Amino acid sequence: MDVDYQLAFDLAPVGLVLSRNRSIVDCNQHLCEMFGAAREQLVGQSFLVLYPSVDEYERTGTRMTPILNAKGLYGDDRIMKRVDGRHKGETFWCHVTGRALNRSAPHESGIWTFEDLSARRPVTAQLTAREREVAAHLMKGLTAKEIGRALAISHRTVEIYRARLMRKYKASSVADLVYRLMAG
Repeated sequence: MDVDYQLAFDLAPVGLVLSRNRSIVDCNQHLCEMFGAAREQLVGQSFLVLYPSVDEYERTGTRMTPILNAKGLYGDDRIMKRVDGRHKGETFWCHVTGRALNRSAPHESGIWTFEDLSARRPVTAQLTAREREVAAHLMKGLTAKEIGRALAISHRTVEIYRARLMRKYKASSVADLVYRLMAG
């Protein structure tokens, strides 16, 4: 039996992207539906169009480079932004996993999967870019010191952002905050 790889790519049950220099070379139907955009709106565009802010786009690119260099793989949960349609600008939690095709130049080319987590983890509070990053690391179970190292900020700064998140989510403890973040 012949396998139609293009059809498999187009109909995969997760969003798929082929990238070059952090731009979308090709994407599948599921990714278009997830971000509310036509394929023509995404192909040739920078991944920046999928991020809530330029800062998050830049920091994520910087953070993933050494990991892609070392392992060739990268994955995380992050907040992304719908591009068009009736939910244009809406933010949602997304699990992103990628493989660099050239580990020594990880952004040169790669393949990425995107899984919409909004059904399990809705975004319920207006968060800043840094609060979203801290929240994502808290949900992984990292301590303030570990988050500080991952984001290249002091653990005291992480504690300030964590306190802001606790106020926004009306959480009584870090465990309660993580529960509320996971539940939306």
